[in-house]
This record gives sequence, C-alpha cells and structure tokens, in this order.
Amino acid sequence: MSLSNQSLTALALRKFRKNFWGVFSFVFIAILIFVAVSGYFIAPDNSKYANWGDLAIRSKEPGFKVTILHIPLETQPESHWCDYFTGHPDYFTKKPVNAYRIANDSLYFDEYSEDKNIVITDKIPLSAFGKEKDPEMLKTKYIVEKTFLLGTDNQGRDLLSRLVIGSRVSIAIGFVAVLISLIVGIFFGAIAGYYGGKVDAFVMWLINVIWSIPTLLLVIAITLALGKGFWQVFVAVGLTMWVEVARVVRGQVMSIREMQYVTAARALGYKNSRIIFNHILPNSMAPVIVISAANFASAILVESGLSFLGLGAQVPVPSWGSMIKDNYNYIILGKPYLAIIPGVAMLLLVLAFMMIGNALRDALDVKAS
Repeated sequence: MSLSNQSLTALALRKFRKNFWGVFSFVFIAILIFVAVSGYFIAPDNSKYANWGDLAIRSKEPGFKVTILHIPLETQPESHWCDYFTGHPDYFTKKPVNAYRIANDSLYFDEYSEDKNIVITDKIPLSAFGKEKDPEMLKTKYIVEKTFLLGTDNQGRDLLSRLVIGSRVSIAIGFVAVLISLIVGIFFGAIAGYYGGKVDAFVMWLINVIWSIPTLLLVIAITLALGKGFWQVFVAVGLTMWVEVARVVRGQVMSIREMQYVTAARALGYKNSRIIFNHILPNSMAPVIVISAANFASAILVESGLSFLGLGAQVPVPSWGSMIKDNYNYIILGKPYLAIIPGVAMLLLVLAFMMIGNALRDALDVKAS
C-alpha cells in the first residue's frame, strides 16, 4: 500500500512502531500500570497500604529472612472482594521470632533480636489458634519464613511492597493531573484562539499571571487551600499545568480557523461550538498529545516533591516521594538503597514518559513523513 493511500493516523502509528525506545517505553509503562493496578496480588505484603511492619526488623538489607509468627485476632474482620484491589484487613498479629517451641498446650517463642544474647521469651496458649491443635499443622499454617527481597524500611515495612503500592500514586497523579490540565487548557485555548479580541486578551492575561508564579509555590498554595490529601494533590497539580496546554491549543486554533473547511462550515451555518469541537480541535491534537506526555513526567516529579515536603499523599498512603523523605538520612548511614530504590523507580518512569513524548513528536511530524 502506498503512503498516499494511508491515513495520517496509520502513518503516525507506523513511524512510532519503528522507534525502538518509544515502543520500549510504552511497554515499560504498560507493565508498570499492570503492576500498580494488581499491586495487592503481586506485593508480598497485601495489607492495606502495605503498612505492616515491626521495629525489631527495621532497616534490614535486601534478602533479609526472618520467621514470622501469625497469631489470629480474636475478632476477625469481614473480607470483601474489593480487598484484592484496596488491601486486606489484618487477620493476624504478626511477630518476628528467633526461635519457638510447643509445650504444655502453649507455644513459646523468643522475640526477634539482632543480639543473640538478648532473649525475651513469651508464650501464647494453643487455644488462641482456634481448633487447630496439631503441632505440625500449627507450624505449617501460622509460622512462616519470610524473605524481604529489597529489605525493610525504617519502620520495618517491606520495601518491595511499599514500592509496588506506591507506584499507584505516581501513575494516578499523571493521569488525573494531565486529564484536568487537558480539560481546562483545551477549553481556554480553544475559545481564546477562535474568538480572539477581548476573549483572547483576557485568557492570555490569565495565562501570564499563572505562568509568572513558580509551579511548586502555586501547587503548595492550592494544596494548603484545599487541604492535605490524596485527591487534593491531584487537583492542585492539574490546575497548575493547564497553561502550557492552553498556549499550544490557542496557537493551533488561530492557524486552523483560517482554513477553507472552517470558512465553509461557517458558510453552512454551523454553530461555533460545533466548528470548534468537531472540526478544529481534532486537527490540532498532535502537539497536545506530545505535551501531555511531558506533563505526565512533570506531574510525577511535582507530586514527589510535595510528598517529600510532607504536602503530598499522607501517611499511611505510600508514595515514592514520601519513601525518599522517610529514608534519605540513610544515604550517609550506610544504607543508601532505602532512598535510591524509589528514586531510581521514579527516574525510570519519568524517563519513559519523556521518551514516549519524543517518539510521538517524531511520529506526528507530518512534514518529516
């Protein structure tokens, strides 16, 4: 099939598929989205927010192994199907132990301690485990050896689980913030570019005022106005990113509105809203798509900065920025991986979005076809 017989969309997809790093980044982001959505299926710690930890095993190195005793709670919480996506409630009290033994209808255990000379022994009656009395079954069902592949953080929580669940915040902030910026930016950019005159002057004045305020300072102000929280950060970041979209859309609309097919649409009596949304905007989306990919990366970095400052996702919700904040002191205390691992994860995600943006820019450049 000749190039002249293919649509512009087909040509763009064909060029994008030839870009190795663009396709590689797309696959990487798709895998990461799958990991984020199915986080509680993948994470070793499937408690809500992967928040279980014990100070006795804090700041352990990757590959650390310990025996965990699971003691059933007296009152078992109800389970729901949504727990598989939002985290399971605590069904057990978990205790790291060095050793254990069963004698006289009780289970004796030595609480975990790095110093083998310090032995704190406690016991729990076998009746606490319900009707299960067989010692071997107790060992199989309630005593497990757990491996922390990436070690534990300063609260004794599984770093790998926190990393997996924390990816939800970074990916969600990208989608929600970019969606808000597109809705607001396309609206203001379209009316400014199409109507011109006083409407254009007002929109440009508003854009210049917002653009003159440092992004992080504006996000902090909006966050403080809306309150600290998960969704407040999403809205705050989105409301600071629309100005770039508006400027791009305005320029595209101003050039397209003089096209012959737009003039013909006016002559046929079409409403301005129909001309804008059905004829002009669909033909001006290429640069908007490219800038949206860059805004994804910017939103992730801004959210991480807010979390580092304590204004982002609040405890106990994990995010990569808050993980860096909680563990950055360990960079000079001999365990830098506690802060480097979430930092590298953030770097790879941002880099992937930037490379997709570059690939889309090349694929959507019709002049280079």
